Amino acid sequence: MVLLRLSSMALSQSRFALSPSAETLGSMSVLMKPCSDPWLTPWYTRHHDAFHATLDADPFARGLVELICSTKYLPGYVSRPPSGGMRTTLADELKAVAAARDDEIRADLDAAVARSWKRHDLEWLTGHGWGARTADLFRQVWTTHVSPDWPRRRALLERDVTYRAGLLAAYGWPRALQHMNRRSAWVGADGIRFSDQPGPDCIVGEGGMLFVPVCVTSGTWLAEAPPDRYALVYPARGTAERTGRARAPRALDRLIGSGRSALLHELERPATSSELAAHLGQSLGTVGGHLAVLRDADMVVGTRVGRRVVYRRTEAGDRLAGRTDSPDD
Repeated sequence: MVLLRLSSMALSQSRFALSPSAETLGSMSVLMKPCSDPWLTPWYTRHHDAFHATLDADPFARGLVELICSTKYLPGYVSRPPSGGMRTTLADELKAVAAARDDEIRADLDAAVARSWKRHDLEWLTGHGWGARTADLFRQVWTTHVSPDWPRRRALLERDVTYRAGLLAAYGWPRALQHMNRRSAWVGADGIRFSDQPGPDCIVGEGGMLFVPVCVTSGTWLAEAPPDRYALVYPARGTAERTGRARAPRALDRLIGSGRSALLHELERPATSSELAAHLGQSLGTVGGHLAVLRDADMVVGTRVGRRVVYRRTEAGDRLAGRTDSPDD
């Protein structure tokens, strides 16, 4: 298995980030196969046909996306660590993609073909300027298919970061990394396991590790920028979980009101008032009023994490909402 090795300095500098490029890459993967994520199904239905029409009109785009979606080696030039933290923009990320040399890209794609579970002949790799053509494809997919859905997605991603930042503040990195994907775990004193695939350990530089959530329910990949910058891209919590959650019981609606009932159930995962407002489609003032009542009733508590106040249910709130197990079980 591959381990990411972090010194104490690297660990102290590790942080979370967002990546529109990674979100676009994950979205292309979702659109290439039948959708099994209820949270993304309406979006998938709206965009599937138009996305495939784009690929049908451009053999380069079709070949590249099919290869990316059928290999255990993600080409490095399309999977670099984001440089702007939580404010990373697609334009900044695509500069590096467009600047990649054709010989570097060819080596990347040959490696991807060698690790693919399908046959690829690269006959679509014609002409030159492949980095710029790849950047154009990502820009088009982002603009047409991802950007309109970005406010909803960003709210979910920020909520995942808030949740893990709270775990980090309270328990440290081993707990914050728990359940990032099926295989991720803290190993020993300085290692993160993210894959069962064989390979040499990766030594993270003193600039630290980036952890990047995306709105897909499966799939994890490592983004690398030589010599020692790494980002672990992982599925955000709360997509399929939220869609599949049963509606709050009507008895609870009658007892405390439908708005407070929905908010209490939404706090199965800790969240800020802004994140709750975005997910529930309510105003910040309405959510704040509901939180005040629930807090006075000892149903929820708020904890300051940096500049944010993160709310979670108390044991009494868990019992009222009908949960008897731990969210992390």
